[in-house]
Amino acid sequence: MNPQWWQDTQDIPTIVRAIYECISGPARAPRDWARFRFLQHPQARSLRTVVEPDGGTRSVVFSVDSYIEDVTPYFAANGFFEVEIDQRVERFGQVAHVWSHYEARESPESPVIKRGANSIQLCFEHGRWWVFSTIWDNERDGVVFDLW
Repeated sequence: MNPQWWQDTQDIPTIVRAIYECISGPARAPRDWARFRFLQHPQARSLRTVVEPDGGTRSVVFSVDSYIEDVTPYFAANGFFEVEIDQRVERFGQVAHVWSHYEARESPESPVIKRGANSIQLCFEHGRWWVFSTIWDNERDGVVFDLW
């Protein structure tokens, strides 16, 4: 294990930043999936909201590995840099919820291609924070957020 990975799990803002770092990079650049897996609880799940052509929505649920499998072709063909633009943490004991607003670009200097919000649930156990679930939705007509 990389000692930096352990540091990533010691506080909530750091683990969230590490998630964004793992999935961001230029097209064809390998992502740090080993680090990403280390941040996630072995039973972690992710849920993406998909908007259908008729405007209805559905959810796609991923394990850590099925998420990696799903996004790898996109990252191979496209640059993707997602950065947090605002964060709100609510914590009770060993449980935390993070609202993380983000912007995504094809390169750090390019225009924003999408914005949205991640809802991240974490639990502190065995001396570290674990991501247990991440649910996200992208901004679109009728679904926008104002920063708190």
